[in-house]
Amino acid sequence: MSTANDVKARKGYRRAKLVLYFPKQANPATGMEAGRDLLPLSLLTIAGLPDRDGYEVVLIDGNLYPEEEAQARVIEACKGALLYGTTGILGYQVTDAFRCSTAVKAAHPDLPMIIGGWFASCAPQIQLESGLYDAVAIGQGELTFVDVISALEAGEPLDSVPGLAVLREGEVTFTSKRNVVGWSQLTNCPWHLIDIEPYRSFQLAMPRKRVKERMPAPPGYEGKPFFGISYFGSYGCPEHCDFCCSPGLTDLRWKAVPGQRMLEDLCELQARWGFQTVRFYDANWGVAEKRVRDFCGGLIDSDVRFNWYPLMQAHSICSFAEETLDMMADSGLYVINIGAETGDEERMRVIGKHKELDENLRAAIELDRRNIPAWMTHIIGFPGESAESMLRTINSCRHIASVCTTARPTVWPFRPIPGSELYAKALGLGYIPPKNIEAWGLMEDYHLNETWVGNIPPEVERARKLFEHFSTLKFGLAREHFGWWERRATRRMKTGDFRGGQLEAKAFDLFHRFTERFRPVRQGPRAASGTESRTAAEA
Repeated sequence: MSTANDVKARKGYRRAKLVLYFPKQANPATGMEAGRDLLPLSLLTIAGLPDRDGYEVVLIDGNLYPEEEAQARVIEACKGALLYGTTGILGYQVTDAFRCSTAVKAAHPDLPMIIGGWFASCAPQIQLESGLYDAVAIGQGELTFVDVISALEAGEPLDSVPGLAVLREGEVTFTSKRNVVGWSQLTNCPWHLIDIEPYRSFQLAMPRKRVKERMPAPPGYEGKPFFGISYFGSYGCPEHCDFCCSPGLTDLRWKAVPGQRMLEDLCELQARWGFQTVRFYDANWGVAEKRVRDFCGGLIDSDVRFNWYPLMQAHSICSFAEETLDMMADSGLYVINIGAETGDEERMRVIGKHKELDENLRAAIELDRRNIPAWMTHIIGFPGESAESMLRTINSCRHIASVCTTARPTVWPFRPIPGSELYAKALGLGYIPPKNIEAWGLMEDYHLNETWVGNIPPEVERARKLFEHFSTLKFGLAREHFGWWERRATRRMKTGDFRGGQLEAKAFDLFHRFTERFRPVRQGPRAASGTESRTAAEA
């Protein structure tokens, strides 16, 4: 049965205007660019229901423009708008959202403004006390956004809308809690709201710039231009990791697009846009084996071909049937991100991860057998973690890298994240957080640098940087080919003998800097690394 809104939408009727700003991922001051495969998914998802109901949604992606131009476009779009909204995850998006919102507030002081996303949901006070926003959307935002629009149109206070944080008499007040909902209540992304050409042309041009989180090249495209997109296939995660903010926001709920519906949406997009690969930006894509089989089996049976890669857990890989893993490989899976977390058995139990320690190695082996690289992130420096525990994690990474040809384990320093259980513990142990919004967003990427300086003992940090240096060499990521340095690094990784490693790292750094002056810039295996690596000599 059609509603009045459906009829109006079909007739081209447009209701009030809503302006959404997707902040920059990369700080221009660092010389980094955002990878254009990341579409403004978080805002596309909340735009789905209002777009269906006939609202005029203007979505501006700050990653496509210089900062001043992006702000000018948003300010112009906000003329006559009902609402301005933005988002952001921890990183430069926090700073850029603040700067753009500040410019919008100056130009349109009476325009209602709202912010959501992971960081704002976990730190609503710092956002509300900025004086920019009328409310912060907490957690899943699709239904909350619709209710905020309705409240504004009816002239009702936002206090009546579930799922918000508002500032009342100087105090942060939370409205009634909103439960996580599944896709039966949500629409697919309104893909027509974005022009895909700037994303495609940037990737196909293979820019000679430092690209943040560069998408790995799919098979057959090493060193060649290709076009990829990002996609959300689920929300939430059932894992109770106490270093993560998700458990407190999602109540360990996991809601996923059904496998067949996801497949149909992606196949339609592939026919329209012609991409080669898809990056799933889910927190935990592979929770349900049947859904994985529905998606992979359907893709194999279809005439559509594209590569894809998700973030999954080692426990899922180890629990899936051999046939399921084979289907994943046959359907185009070519990389998996795995949250390995730690190489210390006691630490795995303490952080609340539901898996056995040996599952990291077992998962890497299963994937290696199918020639699928496992990018495995480990963390050291948890509050109260001993140096011995940290070194066990580094050694575990070395062992996985030695046993599995394709596995790419990495070690990241722990970052205290607001909203996580370990954040309070870190504060109690002396962690000093940034004092304002801009400072939160201007911190270095934590996979490269410590954000809690002094938390990791110097000898452990040296071991971490040596591992990362020789691991980078072993995989041919530094020079994009294999020679004497790479063979020597492979031997060191196998034996664990890093004696004299710092001197060798410095020697390599000098050699590499000198030879790079006479070598053209290329986009080979380095483009498949996914991260910017640092040598031990630079550290």
